[in-house]
Amino acid sequence: MCLSVPGKIISIDESNPELKMAKVNFGGVSKDVCVQWIDNPKVGEYVLVHVGFALNKIDEKEADETIKLLKEMGDLDEDFNY
Repeated sequence: MCLSVPGKIISIDESNPELKMAKVNFGGVSKDVCVQWIDNPKVGEYVLVHVGFALNKIDEKEADETIKLLKEMGDLDEDFNY
């Protein structure tokens, strides 16, 4: 089973034009995520991430709903917050 988790972009590193990376917040933990294939990513936006790659942007409501469902399934700790 593949699982993508929503996270919030907190910074973007465009120093390498061939590989755009971002710091993404997942419940208080920041991870480096490739956002190269996302159209015009911006700080503050939410993305769905799978194995270090942003798959697409989502709005905050959809991110919150996904987090709620993952918590209900037991796949995320109840304390997970952005």
